[in-house]
Amino acid sequence: MEQINTKLIRATLCYIRKDGKTLMLLRNKKVNDEHIGKYSAPGGKLEGLETPLECVIREVKEECGVNIKKIEYKMNLTFPQFDGKNDWVVDVFIANDYDGEFIECNEGKLVWVEDNKILDLNLWDGDRIFLKYLDKKCFVFGKFCYKDKKLISHEITCL
Repeated sequence: MEQINTKLIRATLCYIRKDGKTLMLLRNKKVNDEHIGKYSAPGGKLEGLETPLECVIREVKEECGVNIKKIEYKMNLTFPQFDGKNDWVVDVFIANDYDGEFIECNEGKLVWVEDNKILDLNLWDGDRIFLKYLDKKCFVFGKFCYKDKKLISHEITCL
């Protein structure tokens, strides 16, 4: 991959699961959203000196209105030059419990999806790969290389 000046962006995703369903976010509200029309988990960018755990708790509260509990750290994923200019590192969590009331999300529509139907959604190609590892009894390191929004290569290590 050609080396260019890139900025490193750290982010989190949280797959909130309950009763055989996972909360997904249909990205359909933000102007100039490179993820428009795609489903993902709630999450977002780290701020200041936040840890990934602090970030995921804050982001879920801001986007969904709930406090997540029973959090499991599942994956560390890298996306070199995902948007053509930035390298992303994304920490992925699962939360199997929460308290509070859900709110309307300013980034899109929150939808509960049956776990066995998630891969039927409009997802990034890399998501289709790493989501298959959410229930594995290992920690996942992944690298997903995109060019012009197309997945061109990937690596997965399950430890």
